[in-house]
Amino acid sequence: MKLINFSREKCNNCHKCLRACSSKAISVLEDHAEIVDEKCISCGKCHIVCQKQALYIKSKVNKVKDAIQNNKKVIASIAPSFAGAFEMKDEAQIVTALKQIGFDIVEETAIGAEIVLDYYKEYVKKGSYDNLITTSCPSANYLIEKYYPSLIKYMIPIVSPMIAHGKLLKHKYGPDSYVVFIGPCIAKKVEAQDFLHSEIIDSVLTFQEMDEWFKEEKIELKELEPQLFDHISYRRGSSFPLEGGVLIDVSDESQKKYEIIRVIGVDRCKEILECIENRSISGVCVELNVCEGGCIDGAGMPKDNINYYTREKRVKNYVNKKRYYSNSDVGIEHVDENIDFSKIFLDKKVNRRKASEKELQEILKKMGKYKPEDELNCNACGYVTCREKAESIFEGTSEINMCLPFMRGKAESLKNVIFDNSPNAIFLLDNELCVKEFNTSSERVFKIKADAIKGKSISNIISDEEFNKVMTTKESLIGHKIVYPEYGVVLITNILYLEKQNVIMAIMTDVTLAEKNKEELARVKEKTLDAAQEVIDKQMRVAQEIASLLGETTAETKVILTKLKAIALGEAGDI
Repeated sequence: MKLINFSREKCNNCHKCLRACSSKAISVLEDHAEIVDEKCISCGKCHIVCQKQALYIKSKVNKVKDAIQNNKKVIASIAPSFAGAFEMKDEAQIVTALKQIGFDIVEETAIGAEIVLDYYKEYVKKGSYDNLITTSCPSANYLIEKYYPSLIKYMIPIVSPMIAHGKLLKHKYGPDSYVVFIGPCIAKKVEAQDFLHSEIIDSVLTFQEMDEWFKEEKIELKELEPQLFDHISYRRGSSFPLEGGVLIDVSDESQKKYEIIRVIGVDRCKEILECIENRSISGVCVELNVCEGGCIDGAGMPKDNINYYTREKRVKNYVNKKRYYSNSDVGIEHVDENIDFSKIFLDKKVNRRKASEKELQEILKKMGKYKPEDELNCNACGYVTCREKAESIFEGTSEINMCLPFMRGKAESLKNVIFDNSPNAIFLLDNELCVKEFNTSSERVFKIKADAIKGKSISNIISDEEFNKVMTTKESLIGHKIVYPEYGVVLITNILYLEKQNVIMAIMTDVTLAEKNKEELARVKEKTLDAAQEVIDKQMRVAQEIASLLGETTAETKVILTKLKAIALGEAGDI
């Protein structure tokens, strides 16, 4: 499982993490960010800058709890910067808190730092190398191994204080003991899993994780009785978190050959490594620390809004309480010679696919960058330059739509196409009912150019009664039919109030032709009805005439028949 993971639900694609990542070890594809392990130096800056908490660190708190529950000898090696991480009346209250939640032994990692410092002094004293680079910061080590492998030869081949102390603890309390490093560094989680010393540190917890654990257990550090550490550490080792603490007493030894240079921040680290690589400087002993404020401002510090200088002051106060180190107290000469503190660094160079100039130009054109002036290098996408962005697209770790100016231009282009080519009359009015925008269809309908009406009241061309009503009531008017006889049009009008912008948008559909068609249809219907009525009336007249004729002939027939009947009867009487 990856050390740092992203939550799809919480990530809002702000690209802030990518902007913070100096090695650009984050791919963003289909709106999903993911750490590219091969490029990552585990500095944790992405985790620090993410305000949406979309990045989460793999935690081993439950594994430590299981070890405690299973009655293992659980040992805490706590980094000396703890004094800046937690608010306490007495720094020894941290010992009580850790033992209260189940730790058997609590020691400071500063003990391991004292061992490492002795080795550093030996390498500086020998002066066998053109340059020396300290190796206590794992992120700095990964930076060199992955991006400046030619400088591995200058890395002091000694383990970090965490590993050195872990080796001492395993030797002292047995290989079955469960050693937990507690510190401000996320990279330590990766370092502990290194195959070269994977069984030295069983779990790594950050100060942030410990802070949450204390809260879960309802432990108030300031209310606890102080308790001594199980092994004493000295001022020299405890000064490690402070700037220059790694080489705190190496300066005298270095005067013969090396200039001491202390560098903090990943960009500055890269800068000096490039100088060493291109041989613009030489004869230096460089202390590298990737975090801007050193270990005191590490990515694993509690998110409690305590500023750097307050943390630094706490650490300095704690260090000043410590006794000075003397060779008789601790050192490599007092450590079992069977413990190996050497470290091998490997060439892990990141092999990146390089685009040709032609391929880059093709990608840049797709991003809307046709000439150098189009390359804004705005860093909105997370990449410093447009060309670097194009490289990432070529490598398959990002997409064109991450380019904000490109997407904005595309959106504005689409908006303009819709606005300018819509068959509807569309215009915007400010809160004074003055025209802000006026599209082509509006020009056609109202027979006036946009330039002639922009900035002027809409009442100059049409009645503003309806617009005034909408602006006053803040209620939109939908589907209202308005006849403008002066322009010979009938419009179905939607007058929308846009609250955030405090403007009115009018969308008017010309239904003049439809209205004319309705009138024509009505006239056709009327003529049809009139014709039908005429036919009906004519038929009634014919029927009446036929009936009249039938009545006359019937009467005449009756008279004749009556006469014939009378004649017939008269003749019968004569007989």
